[in-house]
Amino acid sequence: MEEIQNYFEGLNSQQYAQFQQLEKLYKEWNSQINVISRKDMEHFYERHVLHALGICKVIQFTAGTRVLDVGTGGGFPGIPLAIFFPEVDFVLVDSIGKKIKVVQAVADTLGLTNVKAYHQRAEQVEGKFDFVVSRAVTKAERLVNWVKPKLSKEHKNDKSNGFLFLKGGDIADEFAVLNAYFETYSLSSYFKSEFFETKKLIYLKSQ
Repeated sequence: MEEIQNYFEGLNSQQYAQFQQLEKLYKEWNSQINVISRKDMEHFYERHVLHALGICKVIQFTAGTRVLDVGTGGGFPGIPLAIFFPEVDFVLVDSIGKKIKVVQAVADTLGLTNVKAYHQRAEQVEGKFDFVVSRAVTKAERLVNWVKPKLSKEHKNDKSNGFLFLKGGDIADEFAVLNAYFETYSLSSYFKSEFFETKKLIYLKSQ
C-alpha cells in the first residue's frame, strides 16, 4: 500500500480501502485456488497491483470508456484498474473458469460494480471496446487477430483506441511483425524498484 500511496496521489478513501483489502482477499482465495504464485504473493503490491497501474501512468481513461482485459488470470490488470477508474467499464475474460470465479468474488467483495467477469475466450466476447489490455498472456500478433474486431471506431480518449500490453524483456521483434503504429514506455521511468527494470507498456494503435 505504501508503494501505491507514493506513486499515486488523489485517490479517495474508498479507493484506498479497496486497494488495502486486495492482499487479504487474494491470500484467502489463493489458499483455495492457486491464482498467484506463492513467491509473487510475497511481493503482491509491487508485482501485481503496481504493475497493473503502470497503465495509469500512460493514459487516463475518460468516464464511459469500455476496456476488455484478455487473459485476466486472477484479475490483472483489470481489478486494480477498475479501482483506479470507477467510472470506466471493465470486462475481464479468461479461459480458465476457476480464475474467473476468484475474479468475480473479489469484484463482488470490493463492490466493483464496473467489473464483469466471464469464463470464455476473447473472440467470443460480445460488444465493442475502446481499449484491450493484457499482461503477457500470448504473442501480441495472435491476440490482435483475436480481438481487433472488438475495438470501437469512435474515440473518446487522448489516445486513439487500441491495445495496451504489459510485457517484459525484449519485445522489438514481437511488435515489429504487426506492421502497425506502437509506442513503448519503460515502467522503470515511473517506478523505481528493480522489478520494473525490464518491464514495459506497449500501446498499439488500432487501424
